[in-house]
Amino acid sequence: MPAVNITLQPRPEVDPSVDHAIQAIVAGSSTAETCNTDLAAGPWDFDDRPGYGPGSSMGDVIPTGSPRQGELPKEYREASEEELAGRIRAAKQILGERVVVLGHFYQREEVIAHADYVGDSFQLANAALEHPDAEAIVFCGVHFMAETADLLSRPEQAVILPNLAAGCSMADMADIDQVEECWEQLAEVYGDMDAVDADGLVPVIPVTYMNSSAAIKGFVGRHGGIVCTSSNARTVLEWAFARGRRVLFFPDQHLGRNTAKAMGVPLEQMPMWNPRKPLGGASVDQLDAARVILWHGFCSVHRRFSVAQIDKARADFPGVRVIVHPECPMEVVDAADESGSTDYIRRAIEGATEPTTFAIGTEVNLVQRLAAQHPQHRIFCLDPVVCPCSTMYRIHPGYLAWVLEGLVAGEVRNRIAVPQDVADPARLALDRMLAAKPPSAPAAAWENAS
Repeated sequence: MPAVNITLQPRPEVDPSVDHAIQAIVAGSSTAETCNTDLAAGPWDFDDRPGYGPGSSMGDVIPTGSPRQGELPKEYREASEEELAGRIRAAKQILGERVVVLGHFYQREEVIAHADYVGDSFQLANAALEHPDAEAIVFCGVHFMAETADLLSRPEQAVILPNLAAGCSMADMADIDQVEECWEQLAEVYGDMDAVDADGLVPVIPVTYMNSSAAIKGFVGRHGGIVCTSSNARTVLEWAFARGRRVLFFPDQHLGRNTAKAMGVPLEQMPMWNPRKPLGGASVDQLDAARVILWHGFCSVHRRFSVAQIDKARADFPGVRVIVHPECPMEVVDAADESGSTDYIRRAIEGATEPTTFAIGTEVNLVQRLAAQHPQHRIFCLDPVVCPCSTMYRIHPGYLAWVLEGLVAGEVRNRIAVPQDVADPARLALDRMLAAKPPSAPAAAWENAS
């Protein structure tokens, strides 16, 4: 562990709002840089356009037929930050325990301020289970997260996504048709995918990251596979290797590669599967020798981080503690001091007993919030360019007010419901994950103190 950077000088107060930072950049009152000045506009300006919107995923190709959000009424588009906050508080007070609002770590601060629980995708889905009597679960996150909450909640509970355009480019990189085609091609190489060899292992166990659609989770459930999170990926891969000769891991290549490498799997035994190429672009020999077949997917937020950024942080702040998310490229994870899930990062900072300088490689909304919550430390994002997750940023207080006031009026807006034929096998894959718990699982969720 590198030496901590100790200082007794008071630090200037940090505004946790990334939106305020972007507005200041666009107004010229800040010398910082943003990846797209369109981030200063309301997300409703992009609801009628194909694409993920401005931000980290703006260069990713969105699949045809992805959900679009209808027009948000003018009263919500033109309301001030203060007015929307007041309307949200008033609606929540009327609804009481009939509604629970969940906020992902990467949500903008103006949304997190109204969340009953804050956490990662699976923590929040579990938090919803603590409110079986709630009529509605408002999930301030992205589409696959709301699907997971629907899988785990009671049938009569309505799961609501405030903005239907809040998808996930990484999740979209593993399309169910492409995955089915991949499985068929692998069967041509390996033979009967259900046949066990002399060691009692099947040819392939499919493993999907939580950041995937319900359809992909259902595929995994049907084929004897399992779901993983960034915090239990090693435990899940150990489970899979006990049952299969090799693993098909999707959609995030980096989490799969970083986890398997840490377990001692050589890189040459981790071929990439590009769904746009025959046999994924690999040879039969490569597939035969494979231990982990990595899907050609990635997170555009975490792909922004680089070794050069880490080198600069170390030069600028000797003794800096660098922590990155395992969705970062392998060379970035190798150059960092530590890697771990969003909750790991949060707990690492909370557990630091001396003033420390932290350089964090994950989504800027979480980093900015942690910097504001822990003024005894210097905490900054490795990427100096303010570039939030495009799709998380589509959730705005205007949409939250709209869906909550809809519930007050007796109208459920933007309900997310997974079809039963998909839900049943998807739950099976999730159940397998729950049964394969790591030695010390994180807490279910941490309550928002505001």
